[in-house]
Formats: sequence, C-alpha cells, structure tokens
Amino acid sequence: MLIRIAVADDHPVVIKGIQSMLANYPHICMTGTYTSHEELLQGLSQELPDILLLDIQFPGSAGEELTSVILKKYPTLSIIALTNFNSVLYVNSMLRQGARGYVLKTTEEDILIKAITTVYEKEEIYLEPSLKEELKEFENNKRRVTSPKASLTPREKEILQLITDGYTGQEIAKKVFISFSTVEHYRNNILLKMDVKNTAALIKKALTLGLVK
Repeated sequence: MLIRIAVADDHPVVIKGIQSMLANYPHICMTGTYTSHEELLQGLSQELPDILLLDIQFPGSAGEELTSVILKKYPTLSIIALTNFNSVLYVNSMLRQGARGYVLKTTEEDILIKAITTVYEKEEIYLEPSLKEELKEFENNKRRVTSPKASLTPREKEILQLITDGYTGQEIAKKVFISFSTVEHYRNNILLKMDVKNTAALIKKALTLGLVK
C-alpha cells in the first residue's frame, strides 16, 4: 500500500512540518505541495494524489468553495481539511461540500496518520476526536431551528444582504470593518442555518423567503 499525499497550505512552515512528519512513514508518499489555489489546481491537473490535505483558509478561496470545485473535477480525490479552526461550523460546512476528514494543525502525529489511513481505506469520514461530540450536539440543535429568518442574527442578516448585492468577501470585510476570516465565519454560519451548500443557492433561498431585498 502506497498512499499518495499532497498538501495545500500558504504557510511554508506548516508544509515543512508535515513533510518531516510523513517522512517517517514509508507507505506514504508526498506528491506535491502548494501555497496558492492557482498552484494547487495546476498541480492536481498534472498529478492527482489519493488524498489532499487542504488548509481551509487559502488566500482568495474559501475552503468549502475550493473543495466543491476540486471534487467536481476530481471526484475520486479524498480531501482532509487541515486547519486551526476548531469550530463545528467549519467542520459541518466542509463535510457538506464533500470533505472526507477534518483535522487540526495542532493535532498529534498519530491522529493525522490515522486520519490519512482511515480516509484512504474509505472506511469512514474522519474527524478530529475533540470535535466529534461537539458536531453531534450541533446537529441536534440545528434540527430544532425551524425558521431561518428567526435564527439569523442582525449581523448575519447584514452580511446576507451584502452577499446578495454581489459584494465579495474582501469587499464585505472592508465595508463593515471586520476581517475576511470573520466574514467567512458569518458566511459559513448563514449557509448552515439556511441549509444550502453554496452562494447561488443561498441567494435564491433568501430571496424566496423574503430575507433580502
């Protein structure tokens, strides 16, 4: 068994750390490392690995959107989210887009290896152990929410309106004086509350429900 791995992260230190870690496992082969989504898409077109470790905060590309784009083109590829965000909102969003795993960058070596092996063998989706129970509780709470209109906070409604108006994440961040990552956090939360997978579906549903003008 030889597992081919690629890593996409805009922090060279993270990539070097993973390379060093995986060098201890002869059954795992590193096929490529990428620091931008342009490099990543080009690299995947040249050599497709079995598993992609994907930083969900790639510059200019939200993790769930990039995951959706990649899997539409390469449906056999398994993606494991590799991130500093230990939020179930991000976990849920990535899984909805087709990711097969979610692991924190601070995780132990044995957990990362287990995630890679589990996903490669197609046994099941692998989640960071500390997030499993939180995700279960989140799903239970989400089922109790019956009205998207009632569940959206004032800030979420504001972000939703700006998304509908065609503003990009960076433009929204400047307009309401928050960081791009915070905008993405709100966007992910809105997608989950509205039970949709992408921006187009979000806008359509928001207009249908009368949540935006």
